[in-house]
Amino acid sequence: MALIRFPEGQQRSGSVGGATFSHNRYGAYVRSRSVPVNPNTDRQVSVRNFTRSLAIGWQNTLSDIQRYAWDWYAGATPWTNKFGEACYLTGLNHYVRSNVPRMMAALPRLDNPPIIAGLATAELELGCSASEATQNATITYDETAAWCSETGGFEIFYAGFPRPGGINFFGGPWRLCGIEFGQDAPNGDPSGSAVVPWPWPIGEGQRLWIRSRVGRADGRLSEFARISFLCSA
Repeated sequence: MALIRFPEGQQRSGSVGGATFSHNRYGAYVRSRSVPVNPNTDRQVSVRNFTRSLAIGWQNTLSDIQRYAWDWYAGATPWTNKFGEACYLTGLNHYVRSNVPRMMAALPRLDNPPIIAGLATAELELGCSASEATQNATITYDETAAWCSETGGFEIFYAGFPRPGGINFFGGPWRLCGIEFGQDAPNGDPSGSAVVPWPWPIGEGQRLWIRSRVGRADGRLSEFARISFLCSA
């Protein structure tokens, strides 16, 4: 990995050819691009199937009016890229983005877009603790948030693979570990906390990560909220 300094105003992010450009607290760097191993797990296959079915539905199920409406929502909803700049996704991007977490939560697919522009508000009070003794985590969240009172509202949680305690950078893998539903939904009970088993074995002193997304009943999906913490005994 080589540290680099770009001329003023220039930025790089992502991969070009055999090089990957990124940055950390020490500055911009470039490294050789590596192709990740694809284990084709059941979870990966499931998400890919969701994405494939949504792409087919966009072409074959949605009406022209519905596709135009998703394009309107996309054009009215800024997205923040890796450089922190505002950009805009396509209607298809938002259709897939909004529906994949819903399908993971066994909620019905939404073919009509939100009528309110913008993303859902991300979790503001995300917290978590975990124990080696129980191999469980207790996730806390804001039970007064708007999604909690909606049928079809939800918050979906993902756990990160455990790392040594001194590591502060993490890019994955992530695994679904819990879903909380709005109080009007069947089995919905947004009490502000949830106890979930950690998807991998964990030990005292390891650094763990949790991230979440909030889904509103109308299809608006938040950006990720994310925290890290140390596993207790």
